[in-house]
Amino acid sequence: MGEIVLSEVRKSFGGVSIIQGIDLVIPEGEFVVFVGPSGCGKSTLLRLIAGLEDTSSGTISIDGKDATRLPPAKRGLAMVFQSYALYPHMSVRKNIAFPLRMAGLPAEEQQRKVEAAAKVLNLTPYLDRKPSQLSGGQRQRVAIGRAIVREPAAFLFDEPLSNLDAALRVSMRQEISELHHTLKTTMVYVTHDQVEAMTMADRIVVLNAGRIEQVGSPLELYRSPANLFVAGFIGSPKMNLVEGAEAARHGAHTLGVRPEHIDIAEDGPWKGMVGLCEHLGSDTFLKVEVEGVGQINVRVGGDVPLRHGSQVSLAPQADKLHRFDAAGKAMA
Repeated sequence: MGEIVLSEVRKSFGGVSIIQGIDLVIPEGEFVVFVGPSGCGKSTLLRLIAGLEDTSSGTISIDGKDATRLPPAKRGLAMVFQSYALYPHMSVRKNIAFPLRMAGLPAEEQQRKVEAAAKVLNLTPYLDRKPSQLSGGQRQRVAIGRAIVREPAAFLFDEPLSNLDAALRVSMRQEISELHHTLKTTMVYVTHDQVEAMTMADRIVVLNAGRIEQVGSPLELYRSPANLFVAGFIGSPKMNLVEGAEAARHGAHTLGVRPEHIDIAEDGPWKGMVGLCEHLGSDTFLKVEVEGVGQINVRVGGDVPLRHGSQVSLAPQADKLHRFDAAGKAMA
C-alpha cells in the first residue's frame, strides 16, 4: 500500500506562507514528480509528507490513516536526499543494513534484505567496498538501497541527482525509472529540472509560489498547459509567447507556439533574420528576429543550411497554437 492524500495542506514560517492549501491524491504505485522553480515550495511539501516539517494546517493521510501528526519513523516512508549521507567508515553492506540493525532485525534477515537490494541496484560486486571507493552514481544507489531494505509504503526523493554530472544524471534517471517498474512502489520525486520530470513521471505536479498550477501526465502538460506559467516552464526549448497584434489576430492576449511547431516555409507569415544559430547534430536551434512579432526560437532538423544573417520565412503550425487570455489562462 502507498496512497498519499493531502487535504488543504498549508505551511507557514513566521508570517510567511510557503505552502498555500495543497489538495493532492497520489495513488498507490504512482511515480509523481514535484517540479517548479527554486523557492516554489516543492522540497517543503515533500518534507511535510515525510514528517520532517510540521503542517500549519490541513491533513496528510497515508494508506487511509491520518499521518499529519505522526513522527517520520511512524509513517512507513523512506527518503533519499541530495546528499548521500553515507557512513564513510562502513562498507556498502553495512551502510545498506544500517536501518535494519537499528530496527533490531536478526542478522540472517538483514543479510537477505541487503543482498536482495544490492541485486536490484547492481551493487553486489561492491558490497565490501567503502563509499570512498565508489563513483557518485554508485553512492547514490547505496543511499537508495538503504531505503529499499526498509520496504516502505512510498519512496520520497529530494533532488537526488543534483550532485551528479550530466552523463550520470541520465544514467541514474533510467535506473530510478527501472527501479519503480521493478518495485511497483509509490514514488514522489522533487526536481527543478523539467527534463527529469518529463522523462520519469507518471504524473507531474507543477508548483509555483506554494500553489499547484497544474497536475497531469507529461504529455498532457506539454500538449495542453493550463496557463502561461506551465506553458513557459514545461518544454525545452521554452514555448514562444507572443503578445500584441499577432496574438490579437488569433483572438488571444498571448499566443504560444513551441519551437518545434514552427516550419521553415517559402512564403510563411513570419519573416525575419536568423541571429544565434546552434547546430547540435540532430537538431538546429535558431533565434529569429521576426518583424512585428519579436524574437522567435525555432527548432529544426540538424541539416538545415542556415547561419547568422540568413533571411527566413516561418510558418507556425495552426493546429499547435496555444491561446491565453489576459489573466494568463488557456483559452479553448
